[in-house]
Amino acid sequence: MEQRFDVKIFDDLEAAAQDAGAALGRDSRPLLFERIDWFRLVDRYTPSKGRRLIIRSADPAGRAWLFLDSKDGAAEPLANWYSLRFGSIVEKRNGADPNLEGLADGLREAGISRLRIEPLSPDDPLPEALRRKGWMVRHGKVTESWRIRTAGLGFDDYWAGRPSRLRNTARRRAKSAGLDIAIYDRFDAEAWADYEKVYEASWKPTEGAPAMLRALAEQEGGAGTLRLGIARLDGRPVASQLWLVENGTATIHKLAYAEDAKHCSPGTVLSVEMFRRALDVDRVDMIDFGIGGDSYKAEWMSEAEPLFGLTAFDLRSPRGIAGAARAAAAKLVPALRSH
Repeated sequence: MEQRFDVKIFDDLEAAAQDAGAALGRDSRPLLFERIDWFRLVDRYTPSKGRRLIIRSADPAGRAWLFLDSKDGAAEPLANWYSLRFGSIVEKRNGADPNLEGLADGLREAGISRLRIEPLSPDDPLPEALRRKGWMVRHGKVTESWRIRTAGLGFDDYWAGRPSRLRNTARRRAKSAGLDIAIYDRFDAEAWADYEKVYEASWKPTEGAPAMLRALAEQEGGAGTLRLGIARLDGRPVASQLWLVENGTATIHKLAYAEDAKHCSPGTVLSVEMFRRALDVDRVDMIDFGIGGDSYKAEWMSEAEPLFGLTAFDLRSPRGIAGAARAAAAKLVPALRSH
């Protein structure tokens, strides 16, 4: 007998929040990207391609959510440039794992036949739940997240384990550059203006919603998790980094330096002080370098976790079958040409 689920579908974030109660609040969700306050920021600063779609499934073992944006039978994450993780959000009861097949039922009920999600953690149970409910699922690595486990590790021990080239560069530049380093753990409007100046003078591309990042910094500054680092040269900001520190993990969200100050390695010098603060003051157990396989991250970190992309088609839907056929053909053609 097929298990039945209590499934609710919302197109309004506040209605979903009211239904969830405290389950998606800061005290219940240790990960920023699973909180209703995060989705409120994304919703406010990210244009919708169609309509918001929040699916909530419940069974005796707990509840699960998907926060999506949808149009014409296709859905993708309610996410944007700043989302370092996305996936199913699971609330367990009595230590048991809720069955995520209810989310597949909710997708069907909402008329979704194609789903595309990334970056997905390797242990997310959604792909298998969709397969069990008759979806064709493609699931493969799309990027990675560099990190280092630092429980019980002070900065000196951490730094001794870094490559000698990095340590020598940082030592030389720290002596010769004459940088003034400040790290703010509460939102400061002048410091944020300096962050924006550095970004404008950097190699970084234009972002879609910089106002959202400021709103995030204000929000997390109020919660005490903000670590905003600014390096100044003769009073001028030349490097900046935005970290959040919470629940034993320091996450590096953004970093930049002014191109014309590259010669004094302000980003490296600032990073040293940010790591020192995280390890000797905040005493974190993990430092996460966001997403992306940039080679320089390996100098600071020790391991790379793969992050996945998921594309799924509902094979009980004519539109899903057509989409799956097109996807299979698109994969076959290059193989035939190669052959």
